[in-house]
Amino acid sequence: MTDLSDLPPVWPGRRALAWPGVPLFAALALWAYAVRHTDVSRLDDYGLVTALHPTFWAGLAVLTTGFWFTVRDPRRRGGWAAAYVLGLLVMERATQAVVYPTPLYAWAWKHEAVIDHLLTAGGLQTADQVGDMAVYDQWPGFFAAQAALVRLLGVDSTAMFMAWWPLASSLMLLLPLLLIYRTFTEDRRLIWTAVWLFYVANWVGQDYFSPQSVAYALHVGVLAVVLRRFGRSAVRRGQPRQAVWTVVITVLLVAIVISHQLTPGMLVVCLLALCLSRRYRDWVPVVTTVVIFLAWCLTAALPFLSAAMPDMIRSIGDVGANVETGYGATPTGTGAIATSWAARLLSGSVLLLAALGVLRQRVLRHRARPLLLIAAAPLPMFAASSYGSEMIFRVLLFMLPGAAFFAAAALLPKVRTLAADAAAREAGSRQAASPKGPLGVWLPLAALLGGTLAFVPAYSGKDRINYFPPQEVALVRQLFDQAPDGSLVVAANRNYPLAYDSYWSVDHYWFLDDARSHVDRIVRKPAATLASDMAGVERPARAYFLLTQGQLANSEMNGQLTKAQLDRVRKSVAASPRFRLVAQNSAGWLYVLKQSEGAER
Repeated sequence: MTDLSDLPPVWPGRRALAWPGVPLFAALALWAYAVRHTDVSRLDDYGLVTALHPTFWAGLAVLTTGFWFTVRDPRRRGGWAAAYVLGLLVMERATQAVVYPTPLYAWAWKHEAVIDHLLTAGGLQTADQVGDMAVYDQWPGFFAAQAALVRLLGVDSTAMFMAWWPLASSLMLLLPLLLIYRTFTEDRRLIWTAVWLFYVANWVGQDYFSPQSVAYALHVGVLAVVLRRFGRSAVRRGQPRQAVWTVVITVLLVAIVISHQLTPGMLVVCLLALCLSRRYRDWVPVVTTVVIFLAWCLTAALPFLSAAMPDMIRSIGDVGANVETGYGATPTGTGAIATSWAARLLSGSVLLLAALGVLRQRVLRHRARPLLLIAAAPLPMFAASSYGSEMIFRVLLFMLPGAAFFAAAALLPKVRTLAADAAAREAGSRQAASPKGPLGVWLPLAALLGGTLAFVPAYSGKDRINYFPPQEVALVRQLFDQAPDGSLVVAANRNYPLAYDSYWSVDHYWFLDDARSHVDRIVRKPAATLASDMAGVERPARAYFLLTQGQLANSEMNGQLTKAQLDRVRKSVAASPRFRLVAQNSAGWLYVLKQSEGAER
């Protein structure tokens, strides 16, 4: 068992019992004022960063400072640290839900469409029926659960609550994280600082309304059970209890495997890494995971894997291609580049702190070695696949539980065994417990504060891409309300709300996904080329051209086409006699291709 050396309380006396509440409530009051006075109607390339009222930043600084002086005081109860972490989650993950009138992320809207289809169709469908979207029916766990939740709550769709999903999915991680960290130390200062750093460094954005958000929480839950119940000491307590915990992780594993493609693979490598430690050389969790994973891949998921396997095999070992970004994935403009660098520096700083913690804390290096193995285990996945140019972000995400623990150890005093403390007391010696002065208090605080503030641009710096105003939602909804079955929707890219609405009856063509040569041809002769691409649609179906604010932001900030180029495309379509304007508002334009004079009367 380990503990951190005691530090003298900052405020002696009874007043010290209540003072942590002062900065906590002050920070939340500043946050509440900030969200009421934040205007998101005109986002720039820095996203929410420049839109936030200045009191938000003041509140975040007060919250972080209050947490640091609360958690480092050995006389404080753990409840205050927990309250500060919950306050952090509110400020980090609830701000967007409060200030934006519509849910963020085109992918979240896509998942809402999948759930709507599942409710409408009443069951899973094949590629012959829904094309590429059948992949979601082959991993239906999350979508089926959400469909059941919609029915249970009696709401119209998941759009009623999906804006709050980042907060909900982050809360799901809290208990398993606490269980993992309490496995290796009982010192609440180390535990809560590690939890704080985990949430601050988790800028990757996989906490939105998605299967991976739930699968990741279940992944951390499986690790918590294995670390606490499958070590050598737990096995010696008897097989009946071990069988119960095997059933528990089996249930969690089934939920993971039927919900997400990547998470089971990450879990397998983490469990294999644990087997390198003599303390956790138990093959039951690994074998159980592999068997369930393969069973699903060889049955329900086989249609998708059969088609994707050649590309997956070719990508194995190609580390350079697996981590590089391609056309349309390169940040462009000052805001996008600044956001990208904020995210890189935040992750790099946490990893450097983790390395420092490993070097500095000899006791933890031995006692918490399983966490070190878990942090390193995802690294080989760089060589396995690019995962749509996202593998580097997913590897960082799965490294975080272990990395945050050792990063917290770097910020806190030296860890010593309780036995060593007892021996020192018996010998009558008084050892310096920890570094005192500015280096022992203010330098770690500066690091913690810098990371906490850097989270905002890393997480919300691209909100110009991810936010869709009500006018854009209304325009797209108008499109799908009138589009007959068999219609075609042509757009620059898929970054707009409801992009997959009615995907079972309406086709889509995003021309920036096409070969660059064809994109260049569209830029040279927009109306003629697009009319030719859309000409195959037969009545009563129609061919629509949609250009919205979200598409413009995504194209411009990710290095696809500039605003001037897309404006030229739109103006060419508007001037062409082959297109007719159907609807427009401040967020976009909708045109329909004229089929014939008779069709227009």
